[in-house]
Amino acid sequence: MNKVSAPLCLLLVLSLSQRMASAHHTKDHLVLSEAPGQVIALAQEGAIGPWIWLVWASVGCVLAIGLWRTARAIWIPLLAIIVAVPAAFYYVDWSKGGGGAGLYSRKWSPYPVFAYWDPSDFYEPVDSVAGSFEGEQCVACHAATTPGIVNDWRNSAHAAPGAGKPPVYCSACHGTDHEALRMPTPAICGSCHGRQHAEFEAEKRYGFPSHALAMERALDAKHFVDKPKAEVTSCLACHSVAVKCDSCHTRHLFSAAEARRPEACVTCHSGPPHPDDETYFASAHGRLYRAEGRQWDWSKPLAKGNYKAPTCAYCHMDGGRHQVAHKSIWKFGIREVNPLTSRNEVRRNQWVALCSDCHESDWSRQQLAALDDERRQAWAKLYAAEDVLKELRADGLLHPGAADRPPYPNDWLAKLWPRARIGFYEGQASSFYNVSRIERDYFEMWYFDNLGAYKGAAHGDAAFVNRGHEAMDAGLAAIKREAAKLRRLDEAEDAAKLPRPDPSALWRTGEYTDFNGAQN
Repeated sequence: MNKVSAPLCLLLVLSLSQRMASAHHTKDHLVLSEAPGQVIALAQEGAIGPWIWLVWASVGCVLAIGLWRTARAIWIPLLAIIVAVPAAFYYVDWSKGGGGAGLYSRKWSPYPVFAYWDPSDFYEPVDSVAGSFEGEQCVACHAATTPGIVNDWRNSAHAAPGAGKPPVYCSACHGTDHEALRMPTPAICGSCHGRQHAEFEAEKRYGFPSHALAMERALDAKHFVDKPKAEVTSCLACHSVAVKCDSCHTRHLFSAAEARRPEACVTCHSGPPHPDDETYFASAHGRLYRAEGRQWDWSKPLAKGNYKAPTCAYCHMDGGRHQVAHKSIWKFGIREVNPLTSRNEVRRNQWVALCSDCHESDWSRQQLAALDDERRQAWAKLYAAEDVLKELRADGLLHPGAADRPPYPNDWLAKLWPRARIGFYEGQASSFYNVSRIERDYFEMWYFDNLGAYKGAAHGDAAFVNRGHEAMDAGLAAIKREAAKLRRLDEAEDAAKLPRPDPSALWRTGEYTDFNGAQN
């Protein structure tokens, strides 16, 4: 034990220190102003997990080394911590200092359009016009060069704020120096819209899913720099909701009435992973909106009695609150949770209070209980599939295996210890590139079929729930058939005493892999 304890402790502390530093830089950390009860809830949801794990690792190392016969050994874990923690913070800072953004910024470079999706990181002002200009001059020039923008602005509350307030001209958001123009960020918008910006920023305390963390969650994912750049571009078009305010109320009208309508949300909340559009429009709420919504007065605030049926914003941003995660119980449906924790009971009561604007409270509780039951059924199927894959992994029957395919850039742990990621907590979210066929089958069962069923249950579309569970049943059956086939082939190879070739060269290189690595 004396020979191995110190190296193992050092490796553990280094790994957890890097995780802690990464969590700190993604703002997934403890909010010091939280009340004690809220701190406990944050810890349960993983917001301060890295800190707790680091403390646990440190205490564990101290106790392990304390078994040594000499007191001198106590200094080894202490010195490891003193070195590892600053080194981890330095490493994260260094990794974010490349030409891209996020933890893997040194592994990819942005397309020019990224300047408009992530302006604080990438926007560079044009040099076609020199000089400083006041707002009236901006309008006079752009009325000729970009008349659509000016027309939107003239019809906005910025142009006529009322109550004797002066207009909010272009220069208030973009600056006056044309050679140092800026694209507005949430912080710039927050200089006037303080309450909305504070609510948006405070959403980060709830963790994933979150609009406020959407960009960081994308940029810091291991698979991000391994995807084709064109696909990454399409991803960031929606994940940019975290770093600019015109995703929901488009520039330069910035209309709250526009943001209250479901079309503002389904621009992004659509497609296989999150079919919110299909499930909402197929529900009783959505059908009523499609039949009568054009006649509703969208200038009214999101309050009881103002709308005949709820929309996305009415339920998820009740009262105009600029948060969507404060009532989230099932966390987007991608991981199993305990829906009956004290924190989730608070959220459940919030949902019941909201639904009671139109429905009886008992009925609302029954719908939430039905959602809980649907989730239990879904996770029983997903865990059954995970068990099949984990058994194949244990027997070395995943082809190509984790050691045969290229690891994600900067994933030093995967290079030292190649391991197939199975299940949410092992990193399943990053396991849909460079994986075997059966692993991809499970990913689609989990990320597409499962989420479809969840969205159907959450939005009141029973047909979509049935379709999702039928697809999960078919996916589980297919995974079991493929697993049986892999075992038969393995037994046949053993019986024939055939040599096992090394397939790593086939998977680690190739036209697609090489081009993608060079172009990102």
